[in-house]
Amino acid sequence: MKQSHLFCFGLGYTGMALARQLVDDGWRVSGTCRDPAQLNILSASGISAHVFTGDKSGGTEILQALSAATHVLSTAPPSTGGDGDPVWRVFGAALGRMKHLSWIGYLSTTGVYGDTGGREVDEQTPTAPTGPRGERRTRAEQDWLSLNRDHGAPVHVFRLPGIYGPGRSSFDQIRKGKARLIHKPGHLFNRIHVDDIVQTLRASMAQPNAGTLYNVCDDEPASPADVTACAFGLMGVTPPPLIPFDQAAKTMSDMALSFWRDNRRVSNARIKGELGVSLKYPTYREGLAGIWAGEPAS
Repeated sequence: MKQSHLFCFGLGYTGMALARQLVDDGWRVSGTCRDPAQLNILSASGISAHVFTGDKSGGTEILQALSAATHVLSTAPPSTGGDGDPVWRVFGAALGRMKHLSWIGYLSTTGVYGDTGGREVDEQTPTAPTGPRGERRTRAEQDWLSLNRDHGAPVHVFRLPGIYGPGRSSFDQIRKGKARLIHKPGHLFNRIHVDDIVQTLRASMAQPNAGTLYNVCDDEPASPADVTACAFGLMGVTPPPLIPFDQAAKTMSDMALSFWRDNRRVSNARIKGELGVSLKYPTYREGLAGIWAGEPAS
């Protein structure tokens, strides 16, 4: 029986969480990173990596690795300069011709839905991005799905909200002195723990349904202030006072403001009904408690 082999474009936070689990389960894993200094570190983790910075350099080696892969995941964001998705641009045509692949995944964002004034969206909701970031993601989704439409490639798109987990949570913001409790009445965000992204991807790999979109999010959209206050409570630290959004916005970056532009609730019914996913961390409360339980006592 052929060994399962994932090739991951973008071995970052989410890509590595999946890669480590698959290596532990006997998969072969290879992929790309942007920093040559990471190659030895990844090799020590049992992962064969290649440098990819968005151009065709290193393409021959990457294509050779892809020829042995059974599954492909892209976590790379679209370029900000108008060049579109770098992975699709350089390797999309080749991936469309690779009939040996059983699964291709692309990680997108729920930002493609835009602002619904707090109404719930599902995978049938038309995309209506409100800013350049969401527009780039929408175009990238269409490019990736064209490989399925035009070539029959087994592409699946996963729309993610804010990702959190060990090393990337409110606890880290609190320790850095950057945590603020921003109050914007009625404004809610979904989020997703990295472990639940991994289990959703693996569930899809086990039962591919090419051309399908999936929202990968938790059960309870909540205000960032409530999430941060929960983290302060778990740490036993008194939280700072609430800051009105209009006041906080004066010092926010354009990127930060873009996250506050849209207000929506996201349905995760499809990953539960079709893929049988049972979230390990259905709300931020379980997610933060799990992270805190795994933190060193200090």
